[in-house]
Amino acid sequence: MANSCLQLSGFLISCLGWLGIVIAISTNDWVMMCKYGLNTCKKMDELEAKGPWADCVISTGIYHCYFLTQILELPAYIQTTRALMITGSILGLPAVIICLMSMPCISLGNEAQSSKNKRTILGGVLILIVGLCGIVSTIWFPIGAHHEHGLMSFGFSLYTGWIGTIFSLLGGSILTCCSSDSSSSRSYQDNNRFYYSKQGGGNPPTAASTNHAKSAHV
Repeated sequence: MANSCLQLSGFLISCLGWLGIVIAISTNDWVMMCKYGLNTCKKMDELEAKGPWADCVISTGIYHCYFLTQILELPAYIQTTRALMITGSILGLPAVIICLMSMPCISLGNEAQSSKNKRTILGGVLILIVGLCGIVSTIWFPIGAHHEHGLMSFGFSLYTGWIGTIFSLLGGSILTCCSSDSSSSRSYQDNNRFYYSKQGGGNPPTAASTNHAKSAHV
């Protein structure tokens, strides 16, 4: 029961982490850039937001973005962030499906429990890869933006990416560890059951041979 609760918790946490990664890569409020104080830039309509896909200008009632379409001319940190975040978003979908089909309440025919444990571990490893892609992207991007433009503050998208990364790493670790423990304990129980069956199977012949000896003596 405890293992099932851990597996369900890991699955839900992993789903939240993957959604955080998807939201982060879909929006452009990663870093906020300004030459002056934040309030001064808002009054002067010079507050800018930068993301992997566009540079945006934030003014009163206007949110205008200039999309970064010239891929070969982009800095390395933007191209790397795009590649890693897209990879994490794509891997998250099959990982969530695999983990969902491995839940204790879902059964695929007469499937053995060991097969479900292996599938859960595979889903957990994929979720961990999603978290690794997110952590590299969300750390490298603000550092690169700071070296290129000067960083004023972090944006909503970056915080969402950090939360999604933490949830993905935590959920993937829970799924991988709880499935490994259950698999090892089950194999240990199977070995003990096989051992006791062998011991029990050897007793009847011994008793039969003893009775036969007594009858022959009489």
